[in-house]
Amino acid sequence: MLGQNRFSSIKPGAFSGLHNLSDLDMPQNALTSLPPNVFQALTALRIMDLAFNKIQKISSKSFTGLDKLYFLNLDHNSIADIPPGTFQPLSSLQVLILDNNLLSTITAASFEGLSNLQELYVRNNGFGKLPKDIFKYTPKITQLALSGNKLKSMDGTSLLQLAGLREIFLHDNPWSCDCRMKTFLHWLSQSKANLSPIGALRCVSPHRNKGRPLSSLTGAELQCKAKGS
Repeated sequence: MLGQNRFSSIKPGAFSGLHNLSDLDMPQNALTSLPPNVFQALTALRIMDLAFNKIQKISSKSFTGLDKLYFLNLDHNSIADIPPGTFQPLSSLQVLILDNNLLSTITAASFEGLSNLQELYVRNNGFGKLPKDIFKYTPKITQLALSGNKLKSMDGTSLLQLAGLREIFLHDNPWSCDCRMKTFLHWLSQSKANLSPIGALRCVSPHRNKGRPLSSLTGAELQCKAKGS
């Protein structure tokens, strides 16, 4: 346990010789970055907790050698961008926590290589859109948490890529319950996934639907103004 030690950096070679280490806990330090290849000696590592640090940048070289890692916690850092292929080395990862960072955009390439990911948590960031192919590389997700962001709409067809999805958290977003939410409402009516908590996903706009739970609306009530009206 290396938490709460105020480490601001990790020196190259710091983990040399620890080939059998399976759990690395370094929460509540002051790390601002992860040097390239810093964890490459930890070939047996399964769990890594880097929550409550000050990490700003990550790249694929940050995670070199961690092909057995299945749990990664980056909660409460200052990560503003996930370059394409960042998590490519983490082929065994099943749980990824990115809550409470500064992500204003995420794309499918942000999660490239995570073909075995089952739980993805990206709550309380700042992104307002999700590309239609966002889950292209993560087909095995069963639990998805995107609450507390700036999402106004969601394309339900993007969720069709997640055939095994069991639970999804989407509350505390400024949902605009208009025609752009029709595909999501249709997906919701057909899916076996649990929208949790179901009554908490409420419309912020337009005015006629403000405050209403999305689940209480029909497709006919999700209308957009005609252009020029």
